[in-house]
Amino acid sequence: MRFEVGESEAGGRLDKWLAGAERLGSRARALAALERGKVFLNDAEQSVADGGRRLHAGDRIRLWLDRPGSAKRRFFSERHVAGLHLLYEDDDLLVAVKPAGLLTVPLPARPDEPSLSELIARHLRRQVKRRPLVVHRIDRDTTGLVVFAKTPQAQERLREQFARREPERVYMAVVYGHPRPDSGVWRDFLAWDQGGLRQRPSDERDERAKEAVSRYRVLEQVRGAALIEVRLVTGKRNQIRIQAGLRGHPLVGEQKYVFGTAPGRPIPFARQALHAYRLAFRHPSDGHPLSFEAPLPEDLRRLLDALRG
Repeated sequence: MRFEVGESEAGGRLDKWLAGAERLGSRARALAALERGKVFLNDAEQSVADGGRRLHAGDRIRLWLDRPGSAKRRFFSERHVAGLHLLYEDDDLLVAVKPAGLLTVPLPARPDEPSLSELIARHLRRQVKRRPLVVHRIDRDTTGLVVFAKTPQAQERLREQFARREPERVYMAVVYGHPRPDSGVWRDFLAWDQGGLRQRPSDERDERAKEAVSRYRVLEQVRGAALIEVRLVTGKRNQIRIQAGLRGHPLVGEQKYVFGTAPGRPIPFARQALHAYRLAFRHPSDGHPLSFEAPLPEDLRRLLDALRG
């Protein structure tokens, strides 16, 4: 079945549109269709995580109800389990929202310190005896989206995508001052200092240096600070934190990458104000697109409300 969204339907949620009497007839059937990979929006497969997507006039929706293999549940919908906030899970991977203060994976020097990886391992032990396999990481005090693989094959294919810089990785950050211009590209050469466990600005002639590229845009100016969106082109450790600091706009709450005096009055915040907001990549098994978004956490929302006055 194929449909086109009309003007009167624009702005509505995809899952509610699917639940309409002239389509699937109930919210339960709509969610089941999303879970089983039977819904396509503008030729892109949709998941339960996409159920809240707002529709636009002219959007094309296809319901492939007899899709081969779709009788089997393809993944689990968003849920909280065993301290985890899971957005997606199937036989190959899972996507979780990491809170602040939790390591993505254990540190070699402190293997018993709590980590997102260990929480996921406990969750997986309830299903099968396997451990999550790391694809990428975010810093301990950065919140947001992280993907783990369940099989070596899935891990290898996902890591290849990240190495080719294919996934879309979008962060939200609150920085001191008001960056100028309102959008642009940050391009630096960085060298990792293993002794100091930090990135340091370097020169392209340095054999240890690696290029770091980010695209930023200012979303909102608030008192003494700005909410910005940063899209990673490369994915170096601590990349956004050091690049913002090098330009005189360190992240609010930043302790490591502050060069000189941050503009304006100090803003109290318990961590660096950085959140992994959006993550999009191709499924490692069949290549269909997956995309996820994690709204700003409560502490960042409170910070912005305070700065708005």
